[in-house]
Amino acid sequence: MKKLFFAVLLTAIAFSSNAQDTRFGVKAGVDFASVKVKWTNPVTGNSETTSASETGFFVGGFVELGLTESFAIQPEVLYVAIKDSNMLNIPVLGKYSFGAISVMAGPGFSYLMDAEEDKFKVNIDLGASYDITEDIDASARYSIGMGDVSVSGLFVGVGYKF
Repeated sequence: MKKLFFAVLLTAIAFSSNAQDTRFGVKAGVDFASVKVKWTNPVTGNSETTSASETGFFVGGFVELGLTESFAIQPEVLYVAIKDSNMLNIPVLGKYSFGAISVMAGPGFSYLMDAEEDKFKVNIDLGASYDITEDIDASARYSIGMGDVSVSGLFVGVGYKF
């Protein structure tokens, strides 16, 4: 996981020297998550799914690497807490802006800190943001979990750019 974090950090530094506009920021908000576990019932042999929904919060930082006037790459590092579960989430989003509205999409890499096994997860993130001011934005993003144990959720929050 440390290697992934450093790879994202090095990529951010490499792009920042050539970027149109590089901005750092912090963000926080609420998440509405659902956890689905697919498993095989040992008695019946049938495939079954168990799910639960919880509300939690997230907090973290991001780098917005402007490649053109309207397109940026936005890697983030977020601490996510959902009830008794904690995870580190690293989405790497492509961000296309038209005016004050932006749409985002990209992979999200998660490390489930409290899981005994299957700790590393890959999600697909889709969302949008609205620039309230030049420095403050509001965003909503849905993260689609994949695999036998998947964590999906809606992340709604605010960000501040330095």
